[in-house]
Amino acid sequence: MFDAGVHHVSLNVADAAVATRFYVDGLGMTQRDDRPDFSFDGAWLQSGDQQIHLLEVSDFVPPPGQHFALGVADLNAARAHLEAHGVTVSESKALPGICVQSFFKDPTDNLIKLNQPL
Repeated sequence: MFDAGVHHVSLNVADAAVATRFYVDGLGMTQRDDRPDFSFDGAWLQSGDQQIHLLEVSDFVPPPGQHFALGVADLNAARAHLEAHGVTVSESKALPGICVQSFFKDPTDNLIKLNQPL
C-alpha cells in the first residue's frame, strides 16, 4: 500500500529565499515551478527523484539530531564542494560495512548528512 516511495520531505526554514539559494546554488537542487501560491513563503525543490519542500517559519528552531541524508558517490568531493561554498562539514566517519558519512547544516541549522555507501 505505501510502497510507492516517499513523495517529498518538508523542511521548515527561517528564511525561504536564503534557504532556496543554499539548496539550489550550494547543493545543486533544481527549483520546481509548480508550487501553488500558498499564504506563506517557501519553495519546492527537486533532488534526483526526491522533492524537498521548504516552508518558511520565521521562529523555527530545528530539533537536535533530526536530519535527512543525501547520497553521494564521492564523499571527499562533496565535502570539498561544500567547503568551497563556505559550509562547515564534519570530519568523515566510517560505519564499517555500511557507509562513510559527514554532517553539515543549512542556513536554518537543519542537520544534513552526506552518505557514501561502501
